[in-house]
Amino acid sequence: MVPLLVDAPAQLLPARELMAFTLACHIILVPFGVALPLITLVMHHRGLRRADPVALLLARRWSAVMAVQFAVGVVTGTVLSFEFGLLWPGLMGKWGGVFGIGFGVEAWAFFLEAVLIAIYLYGWRRLKPRTHFLLGLPLPVVALLGAFGILAANSWMNTPQGFTLDAAGKPVHVQVWSAIFTPIFGPQYWHFVVAMLITAGYTVAGIYAVGWLRGRRDRYHRLGFTVPFTLAAVLTPVQFLLGDSLARSVFHKQPVKFAATEIVWRTDTRVPEYIFGRLHPDGSISGGIKIPQFDSILAGFTPDTKVTGLTSVPASDRPTATQATIVHWAFDLMVVLGSLLILLALWYGWCRLRRRRLPASPWFFRGAACAGVASVVAVECGWITAEVGRQPWIVYQHMRIGEAVTSTRASSLWIMLGLVVVVYLFIFGSLLVVLLKMRAGWRLADGQRAVGERPEAPETDTPYGPRAGVPAGPPPTDDFSPPDGPPPSGDTGSGPSGDGGR
Repeated sequence: MVPLLVDAPAQLLPARELMAFTLACHIILVPFGVALPLITLVMHHRGLRRADPVALLLARRWSAVMAVQFAVGVVTGTVLSFEFGLLWPGLMGKWGGVFGIGFGVEAWAFFLEAVLIAIYLYGWRRLKPRTHFLLGLPLPVVALLGAFGILAANSWMNTPQGFTLDAAGKPVHVQVWSAIFTPIFGPQYWHFVVAMLITAGYTVAGIYAVGWLRGRRDRYHRLGFTVPFTLAAVLTPVQFLLGDSLARSVFHKQPVKFAATEIVWRTDTRVPEYIFGRLHPDGSISGGIKIPQFDSILAGFTPDTKVTGLTSVPASDRPTATQATIVHWAFDLMVVLGSLLILLALWYGWCRLRRRRLPASPWFFRGAACAGVASVVAVECGWITAEVGRQPWIVYQHMRIGEAVTSTRASSLWIMLGLVVVVYLFIFGSLLVVLLKMRAGWRLADGQRAVGERPEAPETDTPYGPRAGVPAGPPPTDDFSPPDGPPPSGDTGSGPSGDGGR
């Protein structure tokens, strides 16, 4: 870490580590907050349109998971909002009046989403089917609005505009619309939103893929896998095009950041592309796979395209060789994982469109089971690329990160980091425990249903209207069972969390 800290205040490293840790943890939950409402409503609509009790059961269970992860996301997101003011007072003190509108939009979206989730959960057995579904429709819109606010703030930090500086260097005459809709906002926003949809889709489907590999071939697992995986598979090639558009925007608007991403040392044409590899302080590159002229071709569709190098600006205005290597590896890993997901999506599409069935190979389902984790890793890599590649600027070409950091003692920040790690381990451990307990309840309900008993939990009641009373005498024989019959022997669980398709 020494190369990152030359002439930097002592508080910089612990402040960055604390922010990086909390952001890396929070972003794991973001795909489910942004995309799970849409996936749930798609399943809900299918259940209503086809009078499908299995689809309604899945939608109801997914909505419960949606509420639990939202509650945890509230905690981790609130920590991040406080850290902006506590760790980076220079940023918020000088520039908060320019780009803070994005945080305001996100706050309003958060409150609306909390209310709408509560109404949606409450309405399962208390509202008319159509009314309940219509009240859930604003959920994906509000989730996208929250993402809009956060991405507006982040894109402004990458391409700041919408203000003028007075004689003292303070921003004045703020133009709100210009500050929100920066040159890079559109490509960054849609790339992020589609990434959230893909990640949530592959993660939910991956859980049912595990159940499929364990022999659970009932309609519950088939439907739980097919709907989210289809959504993710359709969007995966789209994401590849959106990523290319965003990289091209960075090439034009943040050329030094692009140079760090591609470890380009000197400005030149016919620049080669390196897949992985390490940049050294003298500009040499070791390791990796070199493809001659390919970087220029990717940037401008011709080998004669001039690519700006890191040495085009002073060393104090660009990422270090270590930072550039980190960015480059994160970007390449994201691209590699995205390419593998495209191959998986094409495999799925071929079997569905040409053979009208799911792929039969267990290797496909092994890949599907890993796709969710791969998507989360790709999202983390994307944020590393966006944030580390902007160094040393916290506001691109206007404020360095060292100028924004708090004056709190470094030792206090290290202690704070240790406490946050402990608290987050407790929070995510509690989330796992809750999801496992939910899975256990669903497992008990499905197991009782399989043998014709009435479940202790009201999972077999009608989706709408009051819960059915428990009759006296022996249990009824016409209790709900999945259309394809009871699950295979040993299959006693279901749900979108936990192991084995639960």
